Amino acid sequence: VQLQASGAGLVQAGGSLRLSCAASGRSVSNYRMGWFRQAPGKEREFVATVTWSVSWSGGSTNYADSVKGRFIISRDNVENTVYLQMNSLKPEDTAVYYCAARARLDPVLGTYPTSYDYWGQGTLVTVSS
Repeated sequence: VQLQASGAGLVQAGGSLRLSCAASGRSVSNYRMGWFRQAPGKEREFVATVTWSVSWSGGSTNYADSVKGRFIISRDNVENTVYLQMNSLKPEDTAVYYCAARARLDPVLGTYPTSYDYWGQGTLVTVSS
């Protein structure tokens, strides 16, 4: 599985961006998908995750407290793509954002990087104050 993240950009505080993570190589409809971010000098941190779904979209979601109510993770199994809609952006959201996929079927919360088997290359989001 290869993951290609896109949607990088510079946005003012309060603005919005949508990141995309396109998967190739096989369908990820039965994979848990996640978004993580890493700011300069900091460790990679969990942002959001969505479980697998039998429908073309859906899945259960979970968010970091720091983004809850502002970010929305969603999936489109027809397009084999996961999205992260980011609203009300803050300067502290500035980071490289990574998408990830978990092929293993045993249940996890999906909040740790070690839970995932495949990673995209990262896309930079910069929020100016």
